[in-house]
Amino acid sequence: MASRSATATVGSVSRRSSIAASAGLGVLAAAIGYLASYVLIAGEVRDAFGDNVAEWKGVAWYFYNAHVVDVETSGTFGSFGGSDTVNFIAESSSTSATALYVIPPLVLFGTGVFLATQFDVSDVGEAVAVGAPVTIGYAVVVGLGALVAESSGEGSVFGIEISGSVAPALGPAVVLAGVLYPLVFATAGAVLAAVLDGR
Repeated sequence: MASRSATATVGSVSRRSSIAASAGLGVLAAAIGYLASYVLIAGEVRDAFGDNVAEWKGVAWYFYNAHVVDVETSGTFGSFGGSDTVNFIAESSSTSATALYVIPPLVLFGTGVFLATQFDVSDVGEAVAVGAPVTIGYAVVVGLGALVAESSGEGSVFGIEISGSVAPALGPAVVLAGVLYPLVFATAGAVLAAVLDGR
């Protein structure tokens, strides 16, 4: 009876530690994906936006576009206003920009493989249990990032107030980039590693 209780405790501690490690690696995966995007696209961001937009915010917009999340633009001119969406990667002609689409899936897939290897996962159920929690950390970073990556400005021309803002679309950023991407790719990486290890 005592040994069964001890085993259950060890199992729950191990489960909690694997969830915490997966969530932590989700944060790290988001940071690595962003930094890799920075290396690839910072030059184009400087050329496109100059000093009008903080370089790190411009790179963030491309990073969200790499997750198939559009960037929303809105502006007002006096009593007139409007909004639109833009995908900077789709509008770019550089191969570096197009390569950004590969970064999030690759980083997340690698994260799943790493977790499955570290926790010596050998079946699909365990692989899902190790890979899926990556979503927790990734969603937190991507959700907060969408908020801080907003750029806005205001002024006046001939006494008419002008304002505008540019930011990743928050809903798609959380759902697509924060939840679906890690859920699919990190879990797929963990499952593949488990299947290959089980052979």
